Amino acid sequence: MALNTPFTEKHISLGAKMAPFAGYNMPISYSGINDEHAEVRNNVGVFDVSHMGEFILKGEYALDLIQRVTTNDASSLSNGQAQYSCLPNKEGGIVDDLIVYCIEKEKVYMLVVNAGNIEKDWNWISSFNTNNVQMHNISAKTCLLAIQGPNACKLLQSLTPIDITNLKNYTFVRGVFAGIENVLISATGYTGAGGVEIYFEDSNDAANIIWDKLMELNIKPIGLGARDTLRLEMGYCLYGNDINDSTSPLEAGLGWITKFTKEFTNSSFLALQKKEGISKKLVGFEMIERGIPRHDYLIKDSDGSLIGKVTSGTQIPGLNKAVGLGYVAINQASVGNSIYIEIRNTLVKAIVTKTPFV
Repeated sequence: MALNTPFTEKHISLGAKMAPFAGYNMPISYSGINDEHAEVRNNVGVFDVSHMGEFILKGEYALDLIQRVTTNDASSLSNGQAQYSCLPNKEGGIVDDLIVYCIEKEKVYMLVVNAGNIEKDWNWISSFNTNNVQMHNISAKTCLLAIQGPNACKLLQSLTPIDITNLKNYTFVRGVFAGIENVLISATGYTGAGGVEIYFEDSNDAANIIWDKLMELNIKPIGLGARDTLRLEMGYCLYGNDINDSTSPLEAGLGWITKFTKEFTNSSFLALQKKEGISKKLVGFEMIERGIPRHDYLIKDSDGSLIGKVTSGTQIPGLNKAVGLGYVAINQASVGNSIYIEIRNTLVKAIVTKTPFV
């Protein structure tokens, strides 16, 4: 049986199309993916992403543990700063991607992980916790709303005394929001459209109060369908599709979050991979001929030889074209190279392009 977020009844009452996702009953769309996509890209929308996981790590060795299990360098974070990172496994792949929040430097951090990986990530991080770092899984009691779009902060400013219109990317503040205390307001998101994500505990009716205030500002609720088209338009990876336990961060184009200035899980393997070079690479591509690429469709060259596989693909609302991400052999990964997606036994032409697609 699927779990509910504190906003599930709100979604249903607003006529959302609901479906199970990562163990939760989640809204997929309200007015339609195309309409919702455009609303976020051009104005503002709110996503319920309370299904995501949040861990608090506390103690003298909290930073040491984070440094051990993540690829990025969390020692560079000061209070109020956040960082995109990933958890490498021992086989060269990725356990999960995540965001690290520095609440109190070297002592208190929050890790935000993917909904479907909460138990997996908790067990993985715990297995390296040899110095008794205090770990608290606060996922079940934490609400998370992503209010995204170019007009988001301007509209939300009326709900908080904190200046959020000048909040720098990947920084966060904590304070009063919509009359609720101790709300964490973060300049992060998964759409590339600007805006914030807000974290708060669902106590004293906080979820209802905040949701209703957002509705009073005429901020449209947006489903996970448009969340996926928006992130794909930006070329952002989705765990389980574009990255997983068998894809390395270097192959996925995440070398920028893989810092060899420190030792971390399997860092020697990844350092060798960087030195010797990768054999496949995640690329963006745009369909030249008519057809929509889907997850696991085969990618071939002009001779019909297999060179890779599609990881994500869709028709992007507003672009009037289909795009995708996929792993291809490194000699086929150059921008401008023609590739062919096998769609219903037909090779449909595409071209490797830079991301974002807009």
